[in-house]
Parts: sequence; C-alpha cells; structure tokens
Amino acid sequence: MSRVIRAAVFQTAWTGDKESMIRVHEQAVRDAAAQGAQVLCFQELFYGPYFCQVQDPAFYEYAEQIPDGPIVERFQALAREHGIVLVLPMYEEEQPGVLYNTAAVIDADGSYLGKYRKHHIPQVKGFWEKFYFRPGNVGWPVFDTAVGRIGVYICYDRHFPEGWRALGLEGAEIVFNPSATSRGLSAYLWQLEQPAAAVANEYFVGAINRVGVEELGENDFYGTSYFVDPEAQFVGEVASDKESELVVRDLDMAKLREVRDRWQFYRDRRPDAYPPLTAP
Repeated sequence: MSRVIRAAVFQTAWTGDKESMIRVHEQAVRDAAAQGAQVLCFQELFYGPYFCQVQDPAFYEYAEQIPDGPIVERFQALAREHGIVLVLPMYEEEQPGVLYNTAAVIDADGSYLGKYRKHHIPQVKGFWEKFYFRPGNVGWPVFDTAVGRIGVYICYDRHFPEGWRALGLEGAEIVFNPSATSRGLSAYLWQLEQPAAAVANEYFVGAINRVGVEELGENDFYGTSYFVDPEAQFVGEVASDKESELVVRDLDMAKLREVRDRWQFYRDRRPDAYPPLTAP
C-alpha cells in the first residue's frame, strides 16, 4: 500500500507587527490541521517583515533562542494540540552578535527535533542578508518526523545544487524551501529550479514564498507557493501570486520508489570524480 502524506505550506503578507503575524500563523496551523494536514511549513522569517531590504541593527531584536525562545514554545504547544509537524523559519540568536537564518523543526507531539541554518547568504540590493546572518554551520540535517523524513533548504540556498543532493543522500522524502523572493529578480527561476531539484534528487519539494510589497522596500513578493513531485509535476494548483493562501496537498510516497527504480541516479553517481567541485 502506498503511503500518502497530507502536507501544507502557508504564504502570507506582512501584517504590520510581530504579534499579529504570529497569530496569523497560529490560525494557519489550526486551519491546516482542520484540513487533515500532517506537516506544515511557513515562509522565510515568518513572524516579521523581510527586513533584509534595509541594513538596520534595530531588526536584530527579531532574533531569539532556538529552541528555548517564546515563539518555538508557542508553536510546540500548537503542534502537540493538533498533532502536526511544523517547520518554523526564524531569526536565531545563538548568542549576542551570533545570528542565523534558521528553521526549527517540531514533531507532531510538540518535541523539538532540531534546526537547519541557511548556508548561502546573499548580499545584493534588496537582499542585504550578510548584515544580519552568519552562514549556516550545522550541515544539511534530515529530520525523522511522525510523517517521514523531512529536509529544509532556505531561499537563496536553492540556487546551489550541493545542498539539495546532500539532503537526498541523507534520505529526505520532502524538502521544504521557505523563501522571500521578489517578482523583479528571480521569478523566472521559481518554477524552474525547484522542480529540477525534485527530479535530480528524487523527492518532493514544497516551495513557499511570501506575498506583497512591504514598507521597507520595493521588493514585490509574488507568492505562487507549490508542491512538486520527483517528475517535476505540480501537485495541484500553484498558489496565488498576490493573496495569502494555505496550500494543502496529498503527496504519494510511492512515487519516490517508482522514479528511483526507473532512473537510478543515486546508483550512478561518481563521487570519486567530484573532488574538484569542492576546491576553493
């Protein structure tokens, strides 16, 4: 019998303040659970604006400890109440002055499973991320959750194939890519790179992007969140490019064995030939 995971992603616009943004996402957990979702991922830096459009130390206050901060604790309680796995993309303070773009993973019983820290940090107009984040240093973990093996990549990471492959080698079945990506910059890549990564690495990808123009800059976040299978087929419709939307889809894990038996990409890898790829 095939195993089907009902998975969800949530895209939304900035509400104007942190507490109301958290409440919007708490309601999204309840709505996803009411639709039978077993796992839900939010957008990059979910409880704030995309403050990387400017370089202002005032936004350091959005960072908190993971897992010992109040936001993780709030969502652990919700995960436990509704029996749902949660992926929480957050601003992490390891210690004062040591800050990361991080995703915390919470299991369906509310337990904290671990974190992924974004590896690739851009520094271009409208995306001044090196001002706010150190590069990730915890590898590419895959989390054994109540619904299966879950991986996380974050936004700009998606332009780099190495992490996608590392997650596949660790046995990821679904990889979530929470993002804040702008209409004028990379929209032409949004429905190209992640389906290609799903094919090359033979797993499902959940791609999440926020929506709207925020007061900090001109970035026009275009939503269009989606799930894609390892044959590069969208699972259901792609979300709106302007409106908040909860996307809930059934992912048939039998597809993973089907495509891996057909293509055998992992068998045919040549790691003995790849050392030049890691040369500085």
